[in-house]
Amino acid sequence: MEDAVAADIEREMRGKMETEWRKRMDALQLQKNEMEQQRQQIIQDRQRQEEELNKRLQSEKIKLQESLSENIRRNVTADFENQLRLMRETQRENEEKLKEARQKELDFLRKAQELQSREQELELDLQKRLIDERNRLQEQVRKEEAERSSLKETEYQMRLREMEKQLEDQRRLAEEMKRKAEQGSMQLQGEVQELALEEMLHSAFPFDVIEEVGKGVRGADCIQIVRNQFGQECGKIIYESKRTKDFSREWIEKLKADLRSQGADIAVLVTQTMPKDMERFGEKEGIWICTFHEVKGLTYVLRDAILKVYNATKRQENKGDKMHLLYHYLTSGEFAEQWSAIREGFRAMKTSIQKEREAMEKLWKAREKQLEKVLLNAAHIKGSIEGIAGNDSVDLQLLDDTVESLLPPPNGHGED
Repeated sequence: MEDAVAADIEREMRGKMETEWRKRMDALQLQKNEMEQQRQQIIQDRQRQEEELNKRLQSEKIKLQESLSENIRRNVTADFENQLRLMRETQRENEEKLKEARQKELDFLRKAQELQSREQELELDLQKRLIDERNRLQEQVRKEEAERSSLKETEYQMRLREMEKQLEDQRRLAEEMKRKAEQGSMQLQGEVQELALEEMLHSAFPFDVIEEVGKGVRGADCIQIVRNQFGQECGKIIYESKRTKDFSREWIEKLKADLRSQGADIAVLVTQTMPKDMERFGEKEGIWICTFHEVKGLTYVLRDAILKVYNATKRQENKGDKMHLLYHYLTSGEFAEQWSAIREGFRAMKTSIQKEREAMEKLWKAREKQLEKVLLNAAHIKGSIEGIAGNDSVDLQLLDDTVESLLPPPNGHGED
């Protein structure tokens, strides 16, 4: 698809560039024709001047011979010098005219060379534009593919978190044998979205401080302290996560109160269900409202605005001294070493997270097998006891029907 789109746009761009190139070639050809006409005119003028010069020379020779014949006896020496001077002046004038004609011919050749260079530059510029357009299209397609992959990864992480939470609750239920699940599915989904939101903020903004607000503590669910590249605190963003089927206006009022009490700059409400008058993310009564898929891009924009406001404020304080200090710090070896250490730590962190994810997936799979084994053996014991007790009621059920419906079906292989 990428090659097809690139080929279509390449053909379109090549057609436009060829049309432009033909127009310029026609203009250049017209200039060439005009230059050729001027050259022919110069050659004709030079030939005509040479013919006139020859005629004048012949005429002057005839006159000189006649003059010499008449006056050779009276003033031979003076007459000869005058005629010689005239001939030299005439020759000098002819040489100047020839030099001027040659200079015009050189100018013509120079302009012809410039036209040829322009043609080559136009062709080179056309090739460069086609290559740049193709690279831009490839980059755009890659970005779209990366965004789609990011959306799929987000959905996968949320489902993975839900499964992790379910397995943890099931393990506790199996250990306590008689306790029932007290946590509803709606609360579970809300906690999963809170965990996914915190993890996304940690991953996207590793240098910011992401603080989790504990259960029972008044305030928002999550706080992000924005830091710049120097580790300076520039502002604060608070997040409230909701994952319900209906939107409540009380959330906005509560978040506005949290915004004032916690001294934050911006408040963001991440909800599964948007207000009726909003189809996409936006600001409502001073609170930014968005879905989970939109929160990452919205956070980038809001964070950038906080940094710009902070930098604009700081630039007014000791502007000259700070510019010099900042320049010396950015060009120092200390900054280069610190940034290198940060980059290495980030890469190591990313590798460690990937390894932990793979290890946790293996652990969850093993626990799932163990839980299936416990439930299968419990079912065998329950069947045996019910066969002995008959109609007598014996309650041996480990889990309630709601929790059992969330478990995967047994594989039917019995004990390992």
